[in-house]
Amino acid sequence: MRSLGLALGLLAAALPVSTGSAERPANGTAPLRKPMRVMSLNTCTDQLVLELLPPERIASVTMLSLDPGDSLMAAEAKRVAINHGLAEEVVRQKPDLVIASPFSTPAVRSMLKRLNYPMIEVGAANSFDDIRSMTRQVAAAVGEVARGEALIAEMDAKLAALARAPHATYRIAAWDRFGFGSGAGTLPGAIFEAAGAHNVAADPPASNYGRPDAEVLLEAAPPLLVQGAPGVPKPSLGDDVEAHRVVRRFWSSQGRMLNIPQAYYVCGTPRIAEAVRLLREQLKIAAARANTPLPFAGARQ
Repeated sequence: MRSLGLALGLLAAALPVSTGSAERPANGTAPLRKPMRVMSLNTCTDQLVLELLPPERIASVTMLSLDPGDSLMAAEAKRVAINHGLAEEVVRQKPDLVIASPFSTPAVRSMLKRLNYPMIEVGAANSFDDIRSMTRQVAAAVGEVARGEALIAEMDAKLAALARAPHATYRIAAWDRFGFGSGAGTLPGAIFEAAGAHNVAADPPASNYGRPDAEVLLEAAPPLLVQGAPGVPKPSLGDDVEAHRVVRRFWSSQGRMLNIPQAYYVCGTPRIAEAVRLLREQLKIAAARANTPLPFAGARQ
């Protein structure tokens, strides 16, 4: 408690209590003056900030953005300072706007709110519309509305081109160490749909199960499996799900299993169109490779 009180005292002494350079007009659509030192406390908001601002206007992004497995902006993140979501770093880096999310450190967010510090909170994206809204929210907060609209227009143009292009429809199951997943109302689900994939995890019988079930996977008989979560370096019980002997025999060993790298789908950014393009290419290749029916598929193949 003493360290928390000390951090709060340091923040109170070091941070402005007014909204300062990020102050907003009555309609809340854009700052009166552009914030010149923006600090991001979440991997996904990191990527939006890196897309919208030059390095000299970024106080820091989180250390996770340096990992290409988590971020499509890892190269850009190396050009700016990093943070670990600590209150002490806010004091030291002196940002004039903090961009956080509901997943950012609760204690730091609570302190900033109590001190009326310039901060916005950005939610998670579960759809392309959510990505548009989040991009506009951050773009308005940093005073780069035109840049935000350009990013959205680029995303929409790529998605429209993919929608117009002839493509097959593929039956797949999102299957990883948690079993079935990425159903309707999720961002991976939106990616699957735009890529031309129908995820049987959203249909009965798979949708009736909140746990892994290899028997249900056999009953659903999807020709292809998409790994919906990254592999974990350390062994875990989830390995028994992801690499179940049934999965190995009928999907992995026959080239029927593919994945989207986590960096492409974990965050809702305008670069999501690249995830759709990549998945469609992988689906086409995998479908051509697995051109014989599963022995138990029947009419579902």
